[in-house]
Amino acid sequence: MTSIRADLGEYLKEQRHSAKLSLRQLGEAAGVSNPYLSQIERGLKKPSAEILQSLAKGLRISAESLYVRAGILDEQEATQVEVKAAILGDLGLNERQKRVLLDIYESFCSENDRTPADAAPPAAPRQRATTKAASTKPTATKKATAKAATKTTAKKSTAKKTSTARTTRKPTT
Repeated sequence: MTSIRADLGEYLKEQRHSAKLSLRQLGEAAGVSNPYLSQIERGLKKPSAEILQSLAKGLRISAESLYVRAGILDEQEATQVEVKAAILGDLGLNERQKRVLLDIYESFCSENDRTPADAAPPAAPRQRATTKAASTKPTATKKATAKAATKTTAKKSTAKKTSTARTTRKPTT
């Protein structure tokens, strides 16, 4: 009995118990004979991917989790399969959107496969200093400061005109 078979068998048994199903009930739901199912749970037989899929349907769990336990898929592959299934099963997306999301997801996955996850990110490219561009193109904060200064100056000049007009008037007698 290998550890993978034993692990798979224990996992299936736990899932069956949590679903409150007998060997016979799971066998009927999955289309697998009781003796064969018992042998799988005891780690004596290694089921095919098709049998695992049937058992997953009977237990109402993901087939990918059983594939990982059986050593058919590694966890990363199983996660990718689940993500792709979730995208394809999303009713809020049209077919074009699903295809675009899948393409982006697959490109990210292949990019991560090429570079190790623990590698340092590449250094940012050095930018040339452009003093002319910096002085001729004001930033948003510079623009806001300039507008505020213009408003303040306009208010002061209006206030001066008003006060000058009041002081230069001659009282009428």
